[in-house]
Amino acid sequence: MHELSIALAIVEAAAEEAQRHGGRVEAVHLRLGALSGVGKDALLFSWDLACADTPLAGARLEVKEIPVSVWCAACKFERTLDAEFDLRCPVCGGSDTEVRSGRELELSALEIQDG
Repeated sequence: MHELSIALAIVEAAAEEAQRHGGRVEAVHLRLGALSGVGKDALLFSWDLACADTPLAGARLEVKEIPVSVWCAACKFERTLDAEFDLRCPVCGGSDTEVRSGRELELSALEIQDG
């Protein structure tokens, strides 16, 4: 389960940032794209284990799921897709598309309580 190693890396980065600010992390906000290859449920399951015996013990992991959107060259419009693995334009069916979002795995914010 590579989600555990991802959770451990997030904990490490968040702990370093909290130490710089001299506070305690209450919550970590993560943007998770549908094409990231990371399972949200597996990541959430791994979170408490990754936080155990660290300064982040008890911190929440808030995950915002980012859908896949593509730019359609034929329509000249960005479209959000219903099915992550069918990258064709849902309106015209064209396959000349460019993925614009959905690959994210981004620590977007920390809630830090002043220490």
